[in-house]
Amino acid sequence: MRVSVLTISDSVSSGKQEDRSGPAVATRCKELGWQIVASMVLRDDRSAIETVLKELAGAASADVILTTGGTGLGPRDVTPEATMAVVERLIPGFSEHMRSEGAKKIPRAILSRAIAGIRGETIIINLPGSPRGAVDSLDAIAELLPHAVAVLHGARHDSEPS
Repeated sequence: MRVSVLTISDSVSSGKQEDRSGPAVATRCKELGWQIVASMVLRDDRSAIETVLKELAGAASADVILTTGGTGLGPRDVTPEATMAVVERLIPGFSEHMRSEGAKKIPRAILSRAIAGIRGETIIINLPGSPRGAVDSLDAIAELLPHAVAVLHGARHDSEPS
């Protein structure tokens, strides 16, 4: 599976803080046997996020785009809104499951506004900005992602796992 990782953070993009969540997500993807095809950092700017998500999905070089950061309640946290503006269909089960599993470890995980959806043949998933939260959220859905990508690309759903 081909994955792009997009870190969204004002402090990281300005060089004030080191990007820890993007590399943590990329490392976990590689451990899962997935290929990282792009990795970048953006500031918390809705228009810029929308543009990059459209470009990445339009290039069809990634099956999945994982964003990390900008999913909280802060005034600059606009990743879900940018994602909502570019996706054509939502996958609410991914974000619901990530929040549910996260809340078992950290009750504040329920405050995440992360969403997941589809643009063209690319799945876009928002992950939290903390390295641990991002990896835990990814792990909550990692087993389902290859199947979701396969179905998006035309494979059939099996009603029962074999």
